[in-house]
Amino acid sequence: MHALARRGAYTLYMANPPKDEVRQVGLLVLEDEAGSAAALKQILDSEGWRVRIVEDLRMLHMELKTTDYSLVIANIALVGLETPTFHILRELSSVAPEEGGRIRVLFVVPELTGSQFVATLEAEKVPYAVRPFHLHDLLEKVSDLLVEVKAIEAPLRMTRYEFGAARKKKKKDNQTNTMFASRDSFSYTEEELAEYEKQEAESTKNRKLRPRSDLGNPRG
Repeated sequence: MHALARRGAYTLYMANPPKDEVRQVGLLVLEDEAGSAAALKQILDSEGWRVRIVEDLRMLHMELKTTDYSLVIANIALVGLETPTFHILRELSSVAPEEGGRIRVLFVVPELTGSQFVATLEAEKVPYAVRPFHLHDLLEKVSDLLVEVKAIEAPLRMTRYEFGAARKKKKKDNQTNTMFASRDSFSYTEEELAEYEKQEAESTKNRKLRPRSDLGNPRG
């Protein structure tokens, strides 16, 4: 009976069946700390996703019932471990796409008080990210989960290189964000990637054209 009740609970939150039109990917974030919420929204918005921030469990449940989301990012300190909300989110994230599952969950573990949650999250085999995040690592985790439910076609995989003024600007922006660990980059323009590819091609060409100094070596 308990299992049936739980199944009935999470089916209330199942997203609507897919439609023919292309819809913006929806992300729901549960976070009551204003700075952290703003930083998450800025990063996720930059990928073109629709991001909704809620501050408490009541608003979380309302959004899940009324709006179509592909991913929930929830502060585990607000959700708790032995709560109906935790069990609902865990059930939601465990439903395979071929069985109707259209949503995934990523728990956020706070930097100061989060150690108490990690063992349980690992035992339950649910995805989580520990603050402070590395920006590109966070985006890769988010995109992997979105790929699982076919909200996006391919995961984000970002090079670690940046160039010129764009690199300096992003580094400066990152330093103002205490939510995230120090890391040089989190997103890349087409111009930056083209410049990187150009430099890699030139480097490879130079290595091939470099005269060999060990021609007399039979092992060369």
